[in-house]
Amino acid sequence: MAFPDPKISGVARPVIRQLDETVVNRIAAGEVVERPASAVKELVENAIDSGADRITIEVANGGKTLIRVTDNGCGMTPADLPLALARHATSKIDGTDLLNINSFGFRGEALASLGSVGRLVITSRSEAGGDAHTIAVTGGRHSVIRPAALSGGTVVELRDLFFATPARLKFLRTDRAEMQAITEVVKRLAMAEPAVGFTLRDMSDGQNRATFRADPENGDLFNALGARLGQVMGRDFIENALPIDAEREGIRLIGYAALPTYSRGSATAQYLFVNGRPVKDKLLVGALRGAYADFLSRDRHPAVALFVDCPPERVDVNVHPAKAEVRFREPGVVRGLIVSSLRHALAEAGHRASSTVAEATLGAFRPEPGPARVYQMDRPSQGSLRAARDWQAPAIGFAEGPAPDFSPTAARVEPIGDDGETTRHPLGAARAQVHENYIIAQTETGMVIVDQHAAHERLVYEKLKRQMAENGVASQALLIPEIVTLGAHDTAALMELADDLARLGLVVEPFGPGTIAVQATPAILGPVNAEAMLRDILDELDDLGESLTVQARIEAILSRVACHGSIRSGRQMRAEEMNALLREMEATPHSGQCNHGRPTYVELKLSDIERLFGRT
Repeated sequence: MAFPDPKISGVARPVIRQLDETVVNRIAAGEVVERPASAVKELVENAIDSGADRITIEVANGGKTLIRVTDNGCGMTPADLPLALARHATSKIDGTDLLNINSFGFRGEALASLGSVGRLVITSRSEAGGDAHTIAVTGGRHSVIRPAALSGGTVVELRDLFFATPARLKFLRTDRAEMQAITEVVKRLAMAEPAVGFTLRDMSDGQNRATFRADPENGDLFNALGARLGQVMGRDFIENALPIDAEREGIRLIGYAALPTYSRGSATAQYLFVNGRPVKDKLLVGALRGAYADFLSRDRHPAVALFVDCPPERVDVNVHPAKAEVRFREPGVVRGLIVSSLRHALAEAGHRASSTVAEATLGAFRPEPGPARVYQMDRPSQGSLRAARDWQAPAIGFAEGPAPDFSPTAARVEPIGDDGETTRHPLGAARAQVHENYIIAQTETGMVIVDQHAAHERLVYEKLKRQMAENGVASQALLIPEIVTLGAHDTAALMELADDLARLGLVVEPFGPGTIAVQATPAILGPVNAEAMLRDILDELDDLGESLTVQARIEAILSRVACHGSIRSGRQMRAEEMNALLREMEATPHSGQCNHGRPTYVELKLSDIERLFGRT
């Protein structure tokens, strides 16, 4: 049975019509303004482009009933106001060179789209002088320009978003969810512009509550950026992040990347920018994943704030309606820059682990909150002092009999035989081993607890990787080549990677149209399903623009070998063995986390230990 196509009318020949300007603007609003957060993004970007250094955003009911953006930028003249509301009217480009874009906005669609689906009022006063004026747009209909009171800058007020398209309101989420999305947009723009002050206020139910505030930052690039990131992402991020500053072929990468032990369970703490524009680009996400692939398990995600700066003509920002994605002219250079600079920074960090590991340890020690405990008075009685002195006095005749054994069977204390030199090492000197798995080391400023199995596993893994890099990956030639039919497009994509795959031990050759012959596979993997591996590689290429499947499988085997070849839990170690392990950890990059991103040691400062006993 044939079903009629609802998109085709019953007339014999479809009629081509010129859509009304209002309808065109509403269609554009669906592309540019998907939700209140999209409207906030467009209005705040306009404020930044106007040269403002202080921007205030006020919203009510998650932006559904009110969005007001106030800035102290250059403002507009009365003649500019109606032109600003016209579609494809902008002051940011002249249209002669769409590749040389140095501003957030450039299409001239946002204000016209917002005015077609909401009640928009713009009040502005030009910095060149003159009085302030205002203009209103309701459902696409403009009002006359009227004088207004404003000291300077621009105020854009949007009320009743999507009142002209009520069906769109049904697809919006709760007020709280929309407010969270708006906050995220403002935070991303605040990170992109450290020199601009941002204030976000919630005006719902008659309140006036500041939910986010970031004052303008001064100083050089890294100081201003670090201070702003500390405000937005928290001081813990800055304390556990590595500064990144690298350049390759005219493309620069700056920002901060957190240590692997400061990872997250989702990718919400990943902020990527291209020429100051917040983006969510799969090329950059894939490069980030590749840089941390050897340090984090699949279910953990790094925390980063990275800024890629390149000449505008080498990146196309006009490939997405919301400008959330970009296209680089030389994607390989950008990816290589991110991977190499992050890996270099992580290697330079050596054995360092995040400070939050110690905080988590102290948190585990803290008792559950309960009633306040009454302690002894600061000035005890003379009788109490006399009793305490008598109790602490050495027992007469204690040495005559055999000394009682108070040490648990699973704890071994090493004699202190050094002159204090080893305690000056970053990981100190081994003092004990408890439960045949944890090394207790003393440092100049505290103590270190080391998981001997996890630490040695990482050391063996790094050694195996160095050997593989020096000697290459051995291939196992197949007695009968495996023929895999994939299609012309997929075959071409794989053959572009043939040299890279061969270095990893996977040798493929073309075998007719749309067909590949697998000649050899990595010997360390043993018997493999070549077709399944090739399809996994293609899936990663489609999703991330690059593939780490073969390398990840090889590294997984090396990790498994390292696990079996490392010091097992339950083995007693001599003092010299424990100290040798500590010295090797200090000399080996990435030894602060195991092969799965978990910390290999916990460092507690003396002040932290004193806090546990209430001595501070």
